[in-house]
Amino acid sequence: MPAGSAGRTGIALTDRQRLSWLRLIRSDNVGPATFRDLINHFGSAEAALDALPELSRRGGATRSVRIASHAEAERELEAAERHGAVFIGIGEPDYPPALRQIDGAPPLIAAKGNVSAATTPSVGIVGSRNASISGAKFAAMIARDAGRAGYVVTSGLARGIDTAAHRASLDAGTIAVLAGGIDRPYPPENLGLLGEITGGSGLAVSEMPFGWEPRSRDFPRRNRLIAGISLGIVVVEAAERSGSLITARMAADFGRLVFAVPGSPLDPRCHGTNGLLKEGAIMTTGPEDVLSALAPLSQLDLFTPPIVEEPDRQAAADFQPPDEDARSIIVSALSPTPVEVDEIIRHTALPASTVYLTLLELDLAGRLHRHSGGLVSLAY
Repeated sequence: MPAGSAGRTGIALTDRQRLSWLRLIRSDNVGPATFRDLINHFGSAEAALDALPELSRRGGATRSVRIASHAEAERELEAAERHGAVFIGIGEPDYPPALRQIDGAPPLIAAKGNVSAATTPSVGIVGSRNASISGAKFAAMIARDAGRAGYVVTSGLARGIDTAAHRASLDAGTIAVLAGGIDRPYPPENLGLLGEITGGSGLAVSEMPFGWEPRSRDFPRRNRLIAGISLGIVVVEAAERSGSLITARMAADFGRLVFAVPGSPLDPRCHGTNGLLKEGAIMTTGPEDVLSALAPLSQLDLFTPPIVEEPDRQAAADFQPPDEDARSIIVSALSPTPVEVDEIIRHTALPASTVYLTLLELDLAGRLHRHSGGLVSLAY
């Protein structure tokens, strides 16, 4: 049995909750970590939405925070329906279980195609857009054998290695992670391939809004999802400073296995993969290298307590904002250098709830930066 196939867990959102979740994550300065903290503190997205203006004001915002309206969220839900897509919440059974484990997992993802692929254990395959013939063949071989072993193959729909991996796993199942909205796939020449994926055993997913045209800064976010969905990442032909290396390093940060295919030192497309091997990636010269390393993970329980709403909580009604003295102490403790929240709590000797709520206020006012690993810094 492949890794992570223990089953689906979670609680389905109501239509009203899904609308509120979509409004909250589409509002200004609300990222995945802020979303989670708001739900944890206020108990529901509706209560959090009501609190946003006051939180932002107390955090020192110079203008009113933009809150996504009911109409905007409804239009996006209607767009999803027109395109045959759905929104899956992080607490729902169809949310990818491995993705749920990562720091900053998106609260909602749009998905189109065979939704059961999202909960099937996955191996990611990424690499050069300008792939060699042998590199594309090797990626396809890994993808086919992974499919026979019960894994879906996750990649980014890019040219080259991504395309080879997706095509070789069309029958077994493949997940295409998009940098733009579900309705804005990139590159255009892979539109037909995307149709084959979503019309068969595969799935397309994105955390971006419908209608969102992908920009260069959106691709690292896409790479983060590839790394998060997958139990291991196979890198086939990657130049130095390539997006595939970003995916590999994110995967390592998430505790995933990283596999690298060695190549000629004379081929610039292999400089990145050879560098990964020097850093400790698993040498990969055939599918068995990948499958044997992933096999022990079949004993792991991928269940992680999801974000769920607790509508009976009175947190919003009992909301007591930090006083000015406490807020000033916390702001003074922050700097442009990222620090752990626990360090702030120890340094200030203030209650954890006061620190977390003040950070929420600063975040919603646009005065806080959040970093990987749960670190925060003050924005100047």
